[in-house]
Amino acid sequence: MPRDIDRRTFLKATGSAAAAATIAGCAADPDEAGTGSPEGTADGTGTGQEGDATTLTFARGNDSGSLDPQNTTSGEDTKVMNQMYDQLIMFAPGKSKLRAGLATDWNLEGTTATLTLREGVTFHNGEEFTAEDFVATFNRFTNPDYEHYPGDTYTSAYGPFTLGDWVDDVSADGDYKLTMELSQKYAPFLRNLAMFASSVLSKKAIEEHGTDLKNNPVGTGPFVFEDWDTSNQRIRLSANDDYWGEAPKVDEVVFTTVESNTTRAQTLDSGGADIIDGIGAQASKVVENSSNAELVEKEGINTGYMAFNMEKIEAFRDKKVRKAISYAIDTESLVNNIFQGIAKQASQPIPSNVLGYNEGIDPYPQDLEKAQSLLDEAGYGDGFSFELATFKNPRGYNPSPLQAAQLVKSNLGEIGLEVNINQQSFNPFLDYTSSGKHDACFLGWYTDNADPDNFFYALLHPQVSEDQLTEGQDWVSFDADGYNTLNVAAWANREYMSLVEEAQKTYDTKAREEKYKQAAQIAHDEAPWVFLNHAKELRGVSKSVEGFVLAPISGPFLNLVSLK
Repeated sequence: MPRDIDRRTFLKATGSAAAAATIAGCAADPDEAGTGSPEGTADGTGTGQEGDATTLTFARGNDSGSLDPQNTTSGEDTKVMNQMYDQLIMFAPGKSKLRAGLATDWNLEGTTATLTLREGVTFHNGEEFTAEDFVATFNRFTNPDYEHYPGDTYTSAYGPFTLGDWVDDVSADGDYKLTMELSQKYAPFLRNLAMFASSVLSKKAIEEHGTDLKNNPVGTGPFVFEDWDTSNQRIRLSANDDYWGEAPKVDEVVFTTVESNTTRAQTLDSGGADIIDGIGAQASKVVENSSNAELVEKEGINTGYMAFNMEKIEAFRDKKVRKAISYAIDTESLVNNIFQGIAKQASQPIPSNVLGYNEGIDPYPQDLEKAQSLLDEAGYGDGFSFELATFKNPRGYNPSPLQAAQLVKSNLGEIGLEVNINQQSFNPFLDYTSSGKHDACFLGWYTDNADPDNFFYALLHPQVSEDQLTEGQDWVSFDADGYNTLNVAAWANREYMSLVEEAQKTYDTKAREEKYKQAAQIAHDEAPWVFLNHAKELRGVSKSVEGFVLAPISGPFLNLVSLK
């Protein structure tokens, strides 16, 4: 069915007017991270109706950096892209259960995956979706010999660990059948196909737009890209009336940026936004006390940590130093006093609701005497200094990054370590840490697929060949061929790596779980990170919103949302 051109034309004409309402920015709460948007204001949109159009406004702490699923690791990008792109297999809203997406049926037997594709789906550019689109999507992401491969510096670290490391060949059998031959048995594969990084791109768009897809996305999803006002950090999408799934119930969605947590909550309360995320302790109180909004919460599937860059800082190559720092930092105070109960202490890479969580591991308690003793044993009793890189903008796994960094600085000062805080905006920060320029850094991770491999392998396995490793050394260079830049610790522990690799090849759930429990123990004992916290998922939602489902995986599912 042809798209309703009149409706789209109307939305284009009224979009600027709908976005004209300015949300007054106020000074950031001293207990919250961020500073409000540039020049003290956040350019946003009015919510509800504009003429005959309904606009849903989603306010967040940071603008996107790219809208190409193959060019980003950022959750800020993902929440926008998930409105415009679909995957072959998808997650049920608010659950970790798989459901049909652009594939209606699938099977994984040994090392062969077969999928039957959905017929009658069109991309936003009018092209019909076929198996050849996924073949082109796969090649663009993983094959340097492909004519339209955008380059190693453009494709994200997701390419190898999502698809490239596991898939030897993808072939189309007609327009609606796909066969994928894996290089080995790989237990998380079907869940990987549901990740945002496996979003299906249009072959024609790949050929026509190249790397400009980061600014002009073309998917099959429930919303269509309209415009991106980067100066005001605002992205506008319109409803896809031809969507194959559950059609949107609003005419357009606008993503705006309000950097301060508290200001964002006040914006929700005053009606300047319909949904907000990135909520810290103080902001959650604003929402809870609002007569116009409610706080929605759910157990998260995430982790927050402080990583040691072992390649750059020689002291961090000594396990005693890493453990000393882990004992010195008061993570209990972090979660109780700074995060004020919206998170719990971490002891290992995964949270308790993920397969392989080791209940026998406790968080490191603060023990300054033990910390000092370990530094003395390592030969660093007189202390040393290092940089702690962090982000300005709040994240769900670290809603108050500056306060958290100040706590670390204070705690480590008690054992003679000098910490220099380097705070950056989120997108430059990601570039900085993925290139290994940091000494130590705060980071975190929202699961892409609720599988333990998405933590253990994605974040702490270097993903390099054996010849890139040095005997007797448990770290590797960021410059190593094929290095996984999500492993910002540069950690390369062979015993850990072997367990994670074995777990990938194990289809028996119980046996797989035991391998991850062992890997968790090694990670805890070796301490490539200071394990900080696992946070609740919090959203502020206007009482005019109906149908919102909080989704720790994928989402937000804004096509389900309507406005009263």
